[in-house]
Amino acid sequence: MPVSLPPALDLSLDLLRCPACRTLRLHPGHGALRCPVGHTFDIARHGYAGLLAGTRATSGDDAAMVRARDRFLSTGAYAPIREVGARLAAAAVPEKATVVDAGCGTGYYLAGVLDQLPDARGLGLDTSVRALRAAARAHDRAAAVAWDVFRPFPLADGVADVVLNVFAPRNPAEFHRVLRPTGRLIVVRPTGRHLAELRGRLPAMVTIDPAKEQRLHRALNPFFEAAVTEQVEYSATLTRPDALDLVAMTPSACHVNRSDLNDDSLLPDRVTVSVLATAYQPR
Repeated sequence: MPVSLPPALDLSLDLLRCPACRTLRLHPGHGALRCPVGHTFDIARHGYAGLLAGTRATSGDDAAMVRARDRFLSTGAYAPIREVGARLAAAAVPEKATVVDAGCGTGYYLAGVLDQLPDARGLGLDTSVRALRAAARAHDRAAAVAWDVFRPFPLADGVADVVLNVFAPRNPAEFHRVLRPTGRLIVVRPTGRHLAELRGRLPAMVTIDPAKEQRLHRALNPFFEAAVTEQVEYSATLTRPDALDLVAMTPSACHVNRSDLNDDSLLPDRVTVSVLATAYQPR
């Protein structure tokens, strides 16, 4: 039986363009999205649209990682990060905004923005099929599309009021192309103190490049200028399951020795959460 068009995807259908033709709009029919030339893209029964074709982008977000992330985020330990992203997004856009989350994961941060903007709609892009299953049900106004952030987005020019980018890869040229001139790019990234207690006890965890901010500035500067930056830093209490999920939800899961995770002395009961959140305006 063909999959019906999810309401949230119908809400954002006008934003999408055929990734093969680049300029033609997509229309629903028989459980798929089609362009006038005939390119066809399936709508998964889980509610997201699969616009990736040809060589598929690889994603490190497997089922176990996504489940760990869902569990950890449900504890509220990262709620202040979600709140600052939503606040920066809501501060400079109309209530009937269009929000694009590039590298949306499970849709947790996009849902936070949409909660602040009751008349807004959202569209999340991610390569992880497992994450997209969660993102497609994260919010009733959030659609989800399988897409590689490093490729030209399957979106029309100047359609977004907000591009949200939280702990995700960046494509500055595409961010700039799809944003309206009055729009805002919201980038949230870790500081060097983020999860310091965990990284100090588990050396195999992925480290944070000390030159990260300089690289971010070089990449964004041709397209954007910073309007406001907020630092969010606090101490979060961790249970043992929380600590295990915090490791398992990141790329570090592939590097940490399993025996280290069985050693309770290596898992802290508190961890520093430290991020920078910046709202950028297009040049």
